Amino acid sequence: MRPNKFVIEKQVSEFRSDNGLSLSEPIALKSLLLKLNILTIFRPLSENFSGMCLKDKSGHRFMLVNSNQSQGRQHFTIAHELYHLYIEENPTPHKCNPGNGSKDPVEQCADMFASSLLMPETGICQLISETELTTKNISIATVLKLEHYFSVSRSALLYRLLNIKLITEVTRAKIAALGVKSSARCFGYDTALYESANEGLIIGDFGEKAHGLFEQGKISEGHYIELLHKINIDETQENEDSTRC
Repeated sequence: MRPNKFVIEKQVSEFRSDNGLSLSEPIALKSLLLKLNILTIFRPLSENFSGMCLKDKSGHRFMLVNSNQSQGRQHFTIAHELYHLYIEENPTPHKCNPGNGSKDPVEQCADMFASSLLMPETGICQLISETELTTKNISIATVLKLEHYFSVSRSALLYRLLNIKLITEVTRAKIAALGVKSSARCFGYDTALYESANEGLIIGDFGEKAHGLFEQGKISEGHYIELLHKINIDETQENEDSTRC
């Protein structure tokens, strides 16, 4: 079944409401992942492997994100995976490469969900002048403001603006041809959004649970350290003889 824009927008609205988010504000994704207790691991992966997720029968959720890709692209990947974890009825673990023009209807829905979730139309319009809204002549200054406000990639933002008919394909192509980092620097923006980041970052309570099991005597010291090493957490770097925190 082909993706339905109105169904996707309804799903986004409900997801935002369920998580205490307004229909226009940007999302602090790391905070959201922690709130939802999704064990999220950032690791270097191949270029065509942006991320994946899985949900077990107990409801535990896991997400893997490619730390080699830019922060903006990582954010889109996270939002894409949230669709699989919370909206798709029977998700199966698979390698995802969001925004690559997949013909799979489920992947298309996940991309549409991610775009709408990260860049709500109401929030976008609030940051664009009436003149630009009327003429649909969105400036590079406004594009930069939007992509930094919503923490998304240039490509994702331009396609979102195109899809909600705030720019034409000619304008999209024209702005897409501009150097991303150079244009950001010209307007005084930090370029971190366009660079890789988060390698080795873990979001979730894996370490906390392992520590609790050790404190309760349910696992040995060796097993505890082994579990921490699996996610590259070094509990012993300050004192190799102590495992108490």
